[in-house]
Amino acid sequence: MKTRITELFGIEHPIIQGGMHHVGYAELAAAVANAGGLGMITALTQPNPEALAAEIRRCREMTDKAFGVNLTFLPSVNQPDYPGYIKAIIEGGVKVVETAGNNPQKWLPILKENGIKVIHKCTAVRHALKAEAIGCDAVSVDGFECGGHPGEDDIPNFILLPRAAEELKIPFVASGGMADGRSLAAALALGADGMNMGTRFIATQEAPVHENVKQAIVAASELDTRLVMRPLRNTERVMNNAAVERLLEKEQRLGTSIKFEDIVEEVAGVYPRIMKTGEMDAGAWSCGMVAGLIRDVPTVQQLVDRIMAEAEGIIRERLSAMLNG
Repeated sequence: MKTRITELFGIEHPIIQGGMHHVGYAELAAAVANAGGLGMITALTQPNPEALAAEIRRCREMTDKAFGVNLTFLPSVNQPDYPGYIKAIIEGGVKVVETAGNNPQKWLPILKENGIKVIHKCTAVRHALKAEAIGCDAVSVDGFECGGHPGEDDIPNFILLPRAAEELKIPFVASGGMADGRSLAAALALGADGMNMGTRFIATQEAPVHENVKQAIVAASELDTRLVMRPLRNTERVMNNAAVERLLEKEQRLGTSIKFEDIVEEVAGVYPRIMKTGEMDAGAWSCGMVAGLIRDVPTVQQLVDRIMAEAEGIIRERLSAMLNG
């Protein structure tokens, strides 16, 4: 299947594994690359640029195919060493960077000078148009269904993707609610050139997370996520658990007077406890509504092959049959 995304990134299938904190390690990125998609190492999961450089080298030992690095620009007081991370990306020979968070404009010249393609994560058409204007090569359009931060507009992909298709000239992928061949066929029909999956890739054999996390996703329905940090305008979609219930109770009780310090116990530094040791009630962790469509833990190769076969079947047989009568 050829799309503008497969051509842009030199991949076989229009499937991207998005950056995920304490999930996007070399073994998952390499597995996705080897299956024909675009895998992503998550830069800020690595404690420093030297660790990222080592992770990129480790990924190169597992695949000879293209993979990327996710780099999120945080609005924090104590900024990560972004110049160092970018240096590690460049010196590691990585040719695709997925940016997220704050506007990446400041960093685009050095990435472009080194032949790196940039795909920026956006939750609104106006943000996607800005990404296009500053020179991003592609965007990932994140609908309200997505795990993690869906923005504050609450627009689902059935509206957001056609709107993006109306406005954008650069290629874009659908993110949020993507899980299978139906997702890919629908995303293409709505104007996208591929899809980005996060939660679905956590529930694979190669994902380097505790088995409890994978089984929690398989067991969950589409009703089992919650939106937290809305009063702080930093909305995040997470899997419901005891810590999330506690957090939501604080939000309800404190209302608009709530501060980040009030919920720090539920959201700060919890990912290693959840992803590595399987403490499922340790805190809030990102998960999409798409958990309701996830019922197994295949290998990445099995998942990608299944998605492509299903998407091709829908396009060739079901949709064509409707046209041919």
